[in-house]
Amino acid sequence: MGLADMRRPWEVWIAANTTWFVVNFRSRLIEALLREGHRVTVLSPVDAYVDRIHGLGAGHHPLVMDNAGTNPLADGALVLRLIGIFRRERPDVLLTFTPKVNIYCSMAGRLAGIPVLATISGLGSGFIQGGWLTWVVRQLYRAALRHPYRVFFQNEDDRRLFERNRLVRPARSESLPGSGVDLARFDPSQRAATNGPFVFLLAARLLWDKGLAEFVEAARILRAANSQIEFRVVGFLDVKNPSAVPRQEVASWQAAGLIRYLGATDDVVPVFAQADCVVLPSYREGTPRCLLEASAMGIPVIATDVAGCRHVVEDGVTGLLCAPRDARDLSEKMQRMLALAPEARRRMGDAGRRKMEREFDESVVIGRYLSTIEQVLQQPAVSG
Repeated sequence: MGLADMRRPWEVWIAANTTWFVVNFRSRLIEALLREGHRVTVLSPVDAYVDRIHGLGAGHHPLVMDNAGTNPLADGALVLRLIGIFRRERPDVLLTFTPKVNIYCSMAGRLAGIPVLATISGLGSGFIQGGWLTWVVRQLYRAALRHPYRVFFQNEDDRRLFERNRLVRPARSESLPGSGVDLARFDPSQRAATNGPFVFLLAARLLWDKGLAEFVEAARILRAANSQIEFRVVGFLDVKNPSAVPRQEVASWQAAGLIRYLGATDDVVPVFAQADCVVLPSYREGTPRCLLEASAMGIPVIATDVAGCRHVVEDGVTGLLCAPRDARDLSEKMQRMLALAPEARRRMGDAGRRKMEREFDESVVIGRYLSTIEQVLQQPAVSG
């Protein structure tokens, strides 16, 4: 029995910590569900992207939450609110994304009798920083991830880490190739010929965890020896995250001539089209969308040799890998990229495009979600 032949319409809910996240990373999934004739509601905080959700044809239910908060009373109140929402609205299945939403929606979904599909798209600052907060986050994951019907991971490193620490049961976990990439939208034909300086681009939320400090220090090292390089940064400032880079810090980097901050954009294709190399010196990732998109456009990349990046970048083939938290090594890899002949960089970009076609097509990811939703609604969720 196919997806469209089952009881319709289903009430499929998608939950995340920002509406922006859903619009930018899950719009195609929403469109696929709507094409099947089902109803989709996004559960997320109200922001400037709610109208975009309605424009897709989906509904929106506001979620009041503090993304960066660690107050247990506030988080307990959040779980109670979620239980009330789920019992009142009775969605057929709930897809959750982003760390805090994964944890508390999984708990509330269990108590309200709603099957949950959780996606671990990144471990978050609390998991990366270490100390007491990491211990607390792990205990929360251990309690919450007993309940979802399926827990998707965006790379095998994260999946093995959770299984090794008994945070998730192997029978419930699967790996996905990230959120995939739209191969038609991110195409090498979009790239523009440039005669200006060589452009290194970092495209990410402006968080220390994304390696902003290392990128800027590498820029400082390389600019001292070669003025014909430009270091561009695009992404959101002022995000509510413990790892957020202060606006004044970015302003000081610009004033010193180290970077050119382009602001935030919902359409990175024109920005990528002007880049010679995309750089992500992140400390850890799920599967970084910027590397998928850059590679799909045939742009060589440089990333850290960490979980989430190393399975996207084939070192020396589609890009280069550098040591994490090491600005000197990053600068050396950037210098190596600069030293390559244009034809060698083109071959590297072409290899990246082929890898995206083989392994990271967005339609494959959407198909996995749709087939798993079908499984959920054909049988009861696994008991906790």
